[in-house]
Amino acid sequence: MIRMEDVCKEYPDRRQQPLRVLEGVNLHIRPGEYVAFIGPSGSGKSTLMHLLGCLDSPSRGRYLLDGMDVSAMDRSALCRVRQEKIGFVFQGYQLLKKLTALENVAFPLMLRGVGVRQREAAALEALAQVGLRDRAHHLPAHLSGGQQQRVAMARALCYSPSLLLCDEPTGALDQHSRDEILHLLGSLHRDGHTIVVITHDPCVADHALRRYRVEDGRVSEVRCL
Repeated sequence: MIRMEDVCKEYPDRRQQPLRVLEGVNLHIRPGEYVAFIGPSGSGKSTLMHLLGCLDSPSRGRYLLDGMDVSAMDRSALCRVRQEKIGFVFQGYQLLKKLTALENVAFPLMLRGVGVRQREAAALEALAQVGLRDRAHHLPAHLSGGQQQRVAMARALCYSPSLLLCDEPTGALDQHSRDEILHLLGSLHRDGHTIVVITHDPCVADHALRRYRVEDGRVSEVRCL
C-alpha cells in the first residue's frame, strides 16, 4: 500500500537556503493496516501527512502508493491520485454549512459527474457505515461535533478509497466524541480499511496497531512491549 524509500523534504528558508523538514524516511504500510504517526508541533508530521496524501512531493527519495511511484508526478497527476485513492479526514470537519449531511457526503461524487441517484445511494451507504443514516437530512449546525466528524468520515469513505488518511481527527472533540471516533476507526479497520492517523495525542495513537514517532524530521517505529 505505502512504501517510502529514503524520503527527504526540504523548503527554502528566507535566505533561499534549503531547510530540511524530513530526512531519510523509510516506511512500509501494508493494505488493511491501522497505523498512527505521533509527534509534537514542529516535528515534521504535518509535512509527512502532506507527502502521504499526495498534497506535496518529496525533494528526494521514492514514494510508492498502491504500487505507483508518485514521487515525480506533476500536480494534475497527484490530484487524480488523491481523487481515486485517498479519503481525507481533517480536524476541522470542513463541511459545507448550507448542505445537509447527505449532500456533504455526496458532494465529491457530484464533482466527479456521478448521477444523482447513484451518488445519493453511495452517500446513504457511507452514512450508514458511520451510524448516521438517520441524520442524513440534518444540517451541520444541528449535529454535534462528533457527528460532524462522522459525516466527514462518511464523505471520505463514499468513493471507497484505498487509504483513509486522518489528520488530528479528534483534535476538536470532547472526550466522549473522541471515544466515538476512535471506536469508529477501529470498526472501519476491522472491516478491512487501511487507516493512517496523524496525531499529537498518545491516547489516539495507542488505538493503532502500529505506531511511528516523528521527531526532528526523522520517523522511527515505536516497538510495543
